[in-house]
Amino acid sequence: MSGVMERTLGILELLSQHAEGLELAVIADRLNMPRSAAHRLLTDLTGAGYVRQRREHGDYSLTTKLVALGLQYLGQSGVIDLSQPLLDRLAESCGELVRLSVIDGERLTWIAKAQGARQGLRYDPDMGSDARLSCSASGLAWMASMSDDDALAMISRQGLGQPEHYGPNAPRTIKQVLAMLNAARKRGYTVTVDTYTSGLSAMAAIVTPANGAPIGVITVAGPTARFTEARMAALAPELLSACQQMAAASGAAPFFRKSSSRSSPEPTTNRTRTRAPSHVA
Repeated sequence: MSGVMERTLGILELLSQHAEGLELAVIADRLNMPRSAAHRLLTDLTGAGYVRQRREHGDYSLTTKLVALGLQYLGQSGVIDLSQPLLDRLAESCGELVRLSVIDGERLTWIAKAQGARQGLRYDPDMGSDARLSCSASGLAWMASMSDDDALAMISRQGLGQPEHYGPNAPRTIKQVLAMLNAARKRGYTVTVDTYTSGLSAMAAIVTPANGAPIGVITVAGPTARFTEARMAALAPELLSACQQMAAASGAAPFFRKSSSRSSPEPTTNRTRTRAPSHVA
C-alpha cells in the first residue's frame, strides 16, 4: 500500500472493522506499510479527532467523528426520512428484519433498517457494510437487473464469496451465480437460504424509479427456522409494493436524485431485467 491518501483511508477502513482497537504493529503489518509511516498517519488522525489511542503506547481505535460525518450526510440526503416509514411498515407486517441498501457506483451499502421481531430469534447485523454481491440477497437482486455480462464483470472485480466466509449455500461457481440470477428474474425477487450467513434466509427486490436506473434494494431477512421459502413467497407482494412505493417517492430525496446521474450499467435491448410478477405488478 503506497500513497498518503491510500494509506490513510486504509487505516480508517481497517479500524472500522475492529471496535476494540489495534496495535500500531498490527496496523502496519495488515496494511503492508512501514511502522514509522503508520505511526505518522495515526498521529495525524489522532490530532484531527478521527482516531484515539486508548492509552500511552496502547491500541488505536476510531472515534465517533467519522460516524457523525456519515450520519450527518445521510440526514441531509433525505434517504432515511423517505425510507424509514416504508421499512417500519414492512417490518411490522412480516415480523423480520427489513433493510435498505443503496447503490453508489459499484457498491451496495446497507444504510437503514427496521427490526420486526420483538422476541425469539433475531438477525441484526452491523449496518454500513457493503454487500458481497455474489451471495447476498441484495447483491443478487441488483445483479439480476443487469445483463449477465455486466453482472459477471462486477463479480470478477469483487470476487466470489467463499462458503467458509459466508453460508454453506454460497455459490461456488459463476454458473451457480447465473442460475440464481435467472431464477430471480423469473420470480421478480431473490431468495437465499443459508447463503450469506448460515441459518439465515433472505429475500430482496430492486428499487427502480420509472425510466431510471436502479437506486437501491430492500431486503427482508430472518432465521431459516421460521423464515421459510413459503413465507417469503407469501410476503413477496408486500416487498415488491414497498419497492414500488420507494421508487415513486425517491425524487424527494437529494441522494436518489443524484443517483440517476451516477455511472451504472446502461440497459440494452437484449438485456433481461428483473420484473415484478404479473400478480403484483
